[in-house]
Amino acid sequence: MARWLIIAGVLLVAAGLLLHFAPGALNWFGRLPGDIRIETERTRIYIPITSMIIVSIILTLLIRLFRSI
Repeated sequence: MARWLIIAGVLLVAAGLLLHFAPGALNWFGRLPGDIRIETERTRIYIPITSMIIVSIILTLLIRLFRSI
């Protein structure tokens, strides 16, 4: 359990540094084909289907990589 917390902390720090020093690096995320946006005068609905599939694939690969170690 401690190893997973350390890995999660390192990933969060890396993501924070990336967002702080290169805020435009992730502008593509959430604007991919397949992400649904519905905006009207009163409401905004956002369903990031494609972005979440990519996140799921990346997390699956990382978890399988760390389990094999």
